[in-house]
Amino acid sequence: MFFPRLRRQAKWMFLFLALVFALGFVGFGVGAGGIGLGNVFQGAGDSGIPSISAAEKRISENPDDAAAFRDLATAHQAAGDTDEAIAALENFVRIRPRNLDGLRELAALYLAKTSEAQREASEANLRASYAVPGAYVEPITLAGQPLEPDVISSVVGERLARAVNAALGEAQAASSKAVDMYRRIAAVQPRDPNTQLELAQAAQNAGDSATAISAYERFLKIAPDDPTAPDVERILIQLRQAQSAAAPSG
Repeated sequence: MFFPRLRRQAKWMFLFLALVFALGFVGFGVGAGGIGLGNVFQGAGDSGIPSISAAEKRISENPDDAAAFRDLATAHQAAGDTDEAIAALENFVRIRPRNLDGLRELAALYLAKTSEAQREASEANLRASYAVPGAYVEPITLAGQPLEPDVISSVVGERLARAVNAALGEAQAASSKAVDMYRRIAAVQPRDPNTQLELAQAAQNAGDSATAISAYERFLKIAPDDPTAPDVERILIQLRQAQSAAAPSG
């Protein structure tokens, strides 16, 4: 969901979102075959991009060197290593739990990982839609005996189904972690309306209606005259209706 007015964000977030949309959430190299973020920086020089080996050396000398973990995360992002960047940032926010830039960037990486996993699930599901219909022999009879399904094709179908489920599970896990990051950001700056919107949208996309409703309500209390307030009120009506419909009757 996109609101009518572009909201103020940190400069790195604008760059991140521009790259995400330009590369179709593949730019950070999540999974095999992705275009690494390093490809984007090729030709522009590596000035200002930290060295992975140098950052790892500093961490080996001091496991609580927050700046080294921050540099390591930046270096891995430049190399297109999203999982490694996430791991480094997780250590950074462990040491600096109230650092907003670190929390926001980690949340953004979780969202990118969510989108990539969803894409992988969609591709696996598309492959399954082609493979599974022809994977099983129609149950015809020969001399009164039904023919058994093609065992090899059955295995292919099951493998694709597992791939879809695994990718969806990865997407859900990353999406939940993004929500947790925005909760932490909201705890640091509870009166910031932008943060409440970010938390609400992340929770809504993750299927966490209770958190989304709470954050949207908090946003309206903080900024009742915001131009996006009417949109938020409409979304709240829809979420509450869906929540009521899903509640067990009796």
